[in-house]
Amino acid sequence: MPNSRSGTFRVLGIDTSLRSTGVAVIEAVGNRLSAIEHGTLKNSRAAPHSACLKRIDGGLSDLIARTEPNAVAIEGAFYSKNARTAMILGEARGVAIAACARVGLPVYEYAPRRVKQALVGAGSASKIQVRKMVMTLLGLDEEPQEDAGDALAIAICHLHSRSGHAAMAPEEI
Repeated sequence: MPNSRSGTFRVLGIDTSLRSTGVAVIEAVGNRLSAIEHGTLKNSRAAPHSACLKRIDGGLSDLIARTEPNAVAIEGAFYSKNARTAMILGEARGVAIAACARVGLPVYEYAPRRVKQALVGAGSASKIQVRKMVMTLLGLDEEPQEDAGDALAIAICHLHSRSGHAAMAPEEI
């Protein structure tokens, strides 16, 4: 389903969570980056688990149809001492990956440390440093919501990896 805009490449960045999945589509034209769309797929705390997963699937499917990305970048697996939290996040990631795979989009995974390194140059950078760099790189006037900002950062990380600015090649999942 890659778009046909000559010389452009679009990446869908996803920061998964059951209640607030961050999503962002970034377009690269040469070295110029721009945010096409970013936001969150919100689910109410009262919503049943299955309804939340369905909303993530539907929201991503709609976003993909609207923005026609060429690839998807998603945050790597989350490690938690709480098995229930890790399982719920894994289910949300699985739904997100399946929504992208269903339409033939390649999905690449990036560890949080790698995203920070790609944007700020240090894997130990703070979320604030990363968000400020996202704003600078994309020319945003307002700070994005936290989950949307993380999705923007993940998408930018993929574009840097794709263009050879990162130290390692992306891992396709």
